[in-house]
Amino acid sequence: MESYKLTEKDVEILNTNKGLRALFSKEPYNVEKAVRYVKYENKLKKLQVELIRLQTWAIEENERIIIIFEGRDVAGKGGAIRRATERMNPRHYRIVALPKPTEDERSQWYFQRYVNQFPKAGEIIFFDRSWYNRAVVAPVNGFCTQQEYEIFMNQVNEFERMITESGIHLVKIYMSISKKEQEKRFEDLKSDPLKQWKMTPVDERAQELWDVYTYYKNKMFEKTKEGVVAWKIIKANKKTYARVVAINHILSSIPYDKKREV
Repeated sequence: MESYKLTEKDVEILNTNKGLRALFSKEPYNVEKAVRYVKYENKLKKLQVELIRLQTWAIEENERIIIIFEGRDVAGKGGAIRRATERMNPRHYRIVALPKPTEDERSQWYFQRYVNQFPKAGEIIFFDRSWYNRAVVAPVNGFCTQQEYEIFMNQVNEFERMITESGIHLVKIYMSISKKEQEKRFEDLKSDPLKQWKMTPVDERAQELWDVYTYYKNKMFEKTKEGVVAWKIIKANKKTYARVVAINHILSSIPYDKKREV
């Protein structure tokens, strides 16, 4: 394999504290990976400044924003949300990852527990999985009836139309990974004592049910292509790439004041 050829700019990057940390953080040392990672970190920092500008605009203009992240298990939804929010003002955003519904919630209108989490003026809500649980995860794993699934599919486009007509900005992101990449990430979780707790019974069956997930995922995309907000489908096998694309999509989807001081 041809060795990586350093450019003058690469040498400058490696001679920074950030570059040296990236190079010597893990053995065997890999110059190319270190350069790529520092470039990613620099790009991420610029995007995070823009996210602060977006948040400042939302606060000052009393805007409401919902950003939902969907995707298979271990697709990188949580990691992308963490990178998006880590420099933002924590008083004006929330990350919502709802547990399974209570008995009371199961007796309510399905969308109600999500509506309860909607943003107030000047707030951004990040859903780490959303109402679309009922489009894919629930029918695959038997967490809803066929009738409940069909009702959801018939109502979701109208539900989102009502959201946007109420003045809320809605962004929908789907993180897409391959079966092989999912398998690798599961193995990494299982082998890491600090992350083993993340594995759930649903995760354990995800590989076995891959094709069933694919079937329901495609039905979701087909049904919602008629909706008011299009999905941004991101190839997420490479986490750093997916995070940058996700943040760029958020920034390009919301008409915030890009010249506002932060």
